[in-house]
Amino acid sequence: MSTTQTLTAIHIPTPLRAFTGNQATVEVAGETVREALADLVARHPALKNHLFDEAGRLRSFVNVYVGDEDIRYLDGPATALKPGDTLSIVPSIAGGRG
Repeated sequence: MSTTQTLTAIHIPTPLRAFTGNQATVEVAGETVREALADLVARHPALKNHLFDEAGRLRSFVNVYVGDEDIRYLDGPATALKPGDTLSIVPSIAGGRG
């Protein structure tokens, strides 16, 4: 096991901050987006059902960005992280009248 870990700040959207003790940013460890999100839910287990479905996949309405890049256009959850990267979780918002 490596003794150095990539630390990444994850920006938590306001609706989910109740599950992180009202923290707007949580620092996590992980070499990939998947590992960083796993560390996030290990630290804040109540987030798990809001981020992942029963099969452990990111819910379709949860968007994750590395910097300004949507991970769907990178390598998805396997996207590698570098020191200093930041993740943002952005839940989709639907509604209104068409």
